[in-house]
Amino acid sequence: MAVLDDSSAALAGDRLRRARRLHGPLALLLVASALLSLQVGATDVTVTTLAAKLAAGEPLTRIERVVFFDIRLPRLAMGALVGAALAVSGAVMQGLFRNPLADPGIVGVGAGAGLGAILAIVLGALLPPALLALTGNALVPLAAFLGGWATTLLLYRVATRHGRTSVATMLLAGIALGALAGALSGILVYMADDQQLRDLTFWGLGSLAGASWAKAPAAAPLILLSGIAAMALGRGLNGLAMGEATAAHIGIDVQRVKAVAILSVAGATGAAVAVSGGIGFVGIVVPHLLRLASGPDHRTLLPNAALLGASLLILADVIARVIIAPAELPIGIVTAVLGAPVFLWILLRRRGLALS
Repeated sequence: MAVLDDSSAALAGDRLRRARRLHGPLALLLVASALLSLQVGATDVTVTTLAAKLAAGEPLTRIERVVFFDIRLPRLAMGALVGAALAVSGAVMQGLFRNPLADPGIVGVGAGAGLGAILAIVLGALLPPALLALTGNALVPLAAFLGGWATTLLLYRVATRHGRTSVATMLLAGIALGALAGALSGILVYMADDQQLRDLTFWGLGSLAGASWAKAPAAAPLILLSGIAAMALGRGLNGLAMGEATAAHIGIDVQRVKAVAILSVAGATGAAVAVSGGIGFVGIVVPHLLRLASGPDHRTLLPNAALLGASLLILADVIARVIIAPAELPIGIVTAVLGAPVFLWILLRRRGLALS
């Protein structure tokens, strides 16, 4: 028994060291992705040409300033935030449900946010003019965020009884609320006119085209705060992997871990969906790939997921911008094309392991 304990400890220590060694390469990947995002686009404005002009003391043209500082930089920042939020939320959900195929959509946050956005697009014109003037272009993101949070709070209320939250009830209630939100969204889509249908299609497929410094203050603080809260869940999620009774026995506040997990996922995913629309597969593929590479320890999995998720969404946005330039492909299509084969491979691999 002692030999088995020693070998298990050695294996865990080796996985932890391997996971920590990934921090550097993943950070370099993020830097390289960011530079590529700033370098390419529909115009010939590049980082190298701007750096050369600044080094030579030449002033930048108005077009160069607008393209670099008002379009590409906020788009890069928003892509990194959204990618990190989706990946970390996926890792938290997989740890909470003890299922590597779980993702943020499993609790209905995405469906609730989508319903809020569709309500704003289809029925927003019926709001009082003063409210429309106050919200301006932020009406759809705000409605999406409120829809995601309302769904989450309702889900948490349904799944919590006598101060204890049932993960199984949360899963089933999330499926039910997601289906209800989808049905209501279908009714609103049926009511939409042609212009609203185009807006709904573009928003539903996801895009960072609307990224701006004006939107960043609305989404960035919530994503960052939710991310910080999620990073503190590493030990708790590791304990839940052994079962709730075992986690409680070793001193983990199971109810607190559940509450922080679901609220941090709601905050990060709701804010991300609000500013980027529906972007799939990031939250499910990134954590699973990292588990295959370095093990399931959430203390390293969560920060690695943030780095890899940010990098992958930035690269997907680059592809979306250049593949049919000067037009732009919705980023959700790119992530689906890249993520669906990986997801199928994960399923086949799990099936092979189960049969072996």
